[in-house]
Amino acid sequence: MSEMHVDSELRFGYLVPEFPGQTHGFFWRELGVLKQLHISPDVVSTRSPTARSATQEWADEAHGITTYLAPFSLADFVATAGELLRMSPRAVAGILRVARTAFQEEAQFERPRGQLRAFMGQVGWVVIGVRLAALARDRDWRHVHVHSCGNSAYVAMYANLVAGLPYSLTLHGPLTDYGRNQQLKWAHAAFAIVITEGLRREVEVSLGPCLPGAVEVTPMGVDVREFSRDEPYEPWSGEGPFRIFSCGRLNPSKGHDVLLGAMHRMVRSGADVQLTIAGEDEAGGAGYRQELERLKNSLGLNDRVRLLGAVPAAAVRLELKRAHVFTLASHAEPLGVAIMEAMSMGVPVVVTGAGGVAELVEDRVSGLLVEPGSPKRLADSILEVKESPSLGLKLGNAGRNRVETSFRHQGSAEVLAGLIRATASAQTATSD
Repeated sequence: MSEMHVDSELRFGYLVPEFPGQTHGFFWRELGVLKQLHISPDVVSTRSPTARSATQEWADEAHGITTYLAPFSLADFVATAGELLRMSPRAVAGILRVARTAFQEEAQFERPRGQLRAFMGQVGWVVIGVRLAALARDRDWRHVHVHSCGNSAYVAMYANLVAGLPYSLTLHGPLTDYGRNQQLKWAHAAFAIVITEGLRREVEVSLGPCLPGAVEVTPMGVDVREFSRDEPYEPWSGEGPFRIFSCGRLNPSKGHDVLLGAMHRMVRSGADVQLTIAGEDEAGGAGYRQELERLKNSLGLNDRVRLLGAVPAAAVRLELKRAHVFTLASHAEPLGVAIMEAMSMGVPVVVTGAGGVAELVEDRVSGLLVEPGSPKRLADSILEVKESPSLGLKLGNAGRNRVETSFRHQGSAEVLAGLIRATASAQTATSD
């Protein structure tokens, strides 16, 4: 890659696993800002989503501009073979050494069948990494940024070992969510971004000397122009149902069962409440959604709760305009773009404070924080907003101000662009 040069339209790869997905709106917004900054991202993904769960307005366009690393076409196979033939014996030996280390770490706690899967997995990541290196050479990339520390980080790491392609990582949640060999993945990276101060402390303790030279804290953000309202938020008037909105994947980690438990308590207390949940499970509605449907039925909430499934951003904005309160009962939320979107719309939020949410929401200032796993605490806090219009107005206004001042979506793109340019400049200086 040393023959490439830096210019005002610096090209790089932007790798997001199984893009586009239902929670990938942030990435799409970041891509738009990067282009405005004269950085040209080529979107690449490991594979097309198995279930086309992304119903966003931009999903078809995103799918059309994304290059998928698997499965291979004949042309991909030829390009990958060509990249392999370019490698020196020393480079081949280096990759085999790293791959062996990665396999040993993945396989040490596995039974024989699991060890075979781990071995084949590493072989696959090496091959796809070579494919990524060939793609980078063909498109004149100076860098590849990976919005994951999972298997996609293996792909970028092997591309680096094959062709010297610098790469970087963004950590979106606890390291334990992204599998083993984090030290290997991070040690070869040019820089890393983490979305909260809490995650920075975690990687400093866990990875220590394996951290790259630069680790920046840059939260995800939202487009406050997109998530805004024409009419001001109006708290519950006392007439009609109190409308509650939640948005998040239908996954046990999101605590939707706890929210249904809170709904059950509120209805039993005589409160006229209605809940709408936007989001779908990883199986396109055939997975965890079925458990939630059964729970909703068993609690007698069929007339009180709607499950919308995966919906576009326009539908989310419409629900937020109608809502008297937003809630999310996650057991541990790294930060929470859905929470930001509600705050940007001036809707008071009642959310669990686990994970990085406390870096976004200040309790009783810009929202109400409750402990995870407690239907009673969640119900009590939602009813507090219901019964106190002044509290709802105060929290909504403060939430909007919090997002406007600290969680705009341009911030992450600006930091990423600056780090990529610095890496490319250092690479050029080294090669001169």
